[in-house]
Amino acid sequence: MPLVRFRLLLALALSLGVHASLLVLEKFQAPPAPPPTVQEPLQVELAPAPELPVKPVRPAPTPPRGETQRVRVPDAPAPPVPEKTPATMAAPSAPTAEEWALASTYTLKNSKRYRHTWGQQVRSMMGTAVAGERQGLVRFRIEIAPDGKLAKADVLWSTSDAVEQLALQAIRAMPPLPPTPTGEPLVFEKTIAFLPFETGWPPIYKYDCLPDPPTFRNRFAWDGASPQPTARTGAEDAPPPGDAAQVTECPDTGPDSIEAEEKDMERQFKEWGSLGE
Repeated sequence: MPLVRFRLLLALALSLGVHASLLVLEKFQAPPAPPPTVQEPLQVELAPAPELPVKPVRPAPTPPRGETQRVRVPDAPAPPVPEKTPATMAAPSAPTAEEWALASTYTLKNSKRYRHTWGQQVRSMMGTAVAGERQGLVRFRIEIAPDGKLAKADVLWSTSDAVEQLALQAIRAMPPLPPTPTGEPLVFEKTIAFLPFETGWPPIYKYDCLPDPPTFRNRFAWDGASPQPTARTGAEDAPPPGDAAQVTECPDTGPDSIEAEEKDMERQFKEWGSLGE
């Protein structure tokens, strides 16, 4: 019995010692590492895109049967327009000394040759005419003293201020002129053409020796102030005596130029050509 008790006590003591050593070892050991944490996956919530209004697409109209659809082709660019050179006409030559000498002795038709030569002198001093704003016509009323000096120059009308000023400058700068053919003041009207296609109409002199046609006088007109004649005859319709003297004392007019003949035929055609239509 005592042996059995001793064995039980010994077994109990060994068991207690083993458990005590295990407890001591477990106390001094490092704590075990915590298990690795697993990161949760990132979750992103996407909001639905706003719905935009959708425009209805209209189908292209189909052409009727038997007709082809026309396709608009863009117009081709217009070609550049070349710049046009304005028309020009050089000034006519100034009258020569012989022409002025002939004009200073021509007494018919209110010194017709003198008046034309004066206008040719003014136009020759105005220079080259260019199409555009610096072209036009100007008409003057001129009075020339018996010694050939300019007494008065009045502008009756003009189509261009530039042409008017240019003509006045030429008139002021004219050289000394010969005396008038009649020895009296010469008063006349003259149109100066400053155009790129016309320099004036040269006159015709071959008909100047013919008497002027009788002027029309109304036999029944009376101004109420002058004495009223009681008897009228056809003698008053006869040409004045001055015309008869011109017929007998007609100066040598000389041959007309080809340009003058051409212009005279053109005037007659414009005046009488419409009567036959």
